[in-house]
Amino acid sequence: MKSPDAVVREWDYTNPEDRNAIGMLINAYIADEMGGGELLTPPQQSRLAEALHQRQKSIVLLACIGEIRCGLLVAFENFSTFTVCPMINIHDIIVLKEYRGKHAGRHLLEAITGIAKDRKCSRITLEVRKDNPVAKHLYKSMGFDAPLPEMYYWRKNLPVNTLRIMPNRV
Repeated sequence: MKSPDAVVREWDYTNPEDRNAIGMLINAYIADEMGGGELLTPPQQSRLAEALHQRQKSIVLLACIGEIRCGLLVAFENFSTFTVCPMINIHDIIVLKEYRGKHAGRHLLEAITGIAKDRKCSRITLEVRKDNPVAKHLYKSMGFDAPLPEMYYWRKNLPVNTLRIMPNRV
């Protein structure tokens, strides 16, 4: 008997199971060999769900097989100054190990592509680790590729306690 494919839907902030799934899936990503970092505490998981809900340009998709929330895609709409159009950056994409191979990742990428087209975006960006051939294969099969010239992903970490909301400027 063939196993069922994943169904993708936008998360429902009012659904406690969806809110809990966000923290659980992000922690699964952090704990995965392709993740890294310290697991989120229960209060951090709760703050994550609240913060994603408050971000007007966030896109949170869940892949479900039956009642199991087995995959997550978190993205943010931004704006490209080069194309003078909106764009979407995929920040996180995770499928639980035991559900890989059931097309959840592909369905998540198809869903975000549909959203990007509906919003008239010029592109979708994401980062992928050099040592993740499975993800790179999926992304290439979905039309993603390294830009030319190739780019590097850089970051500057800041202490969390120094991040503050900037006051409105006049």
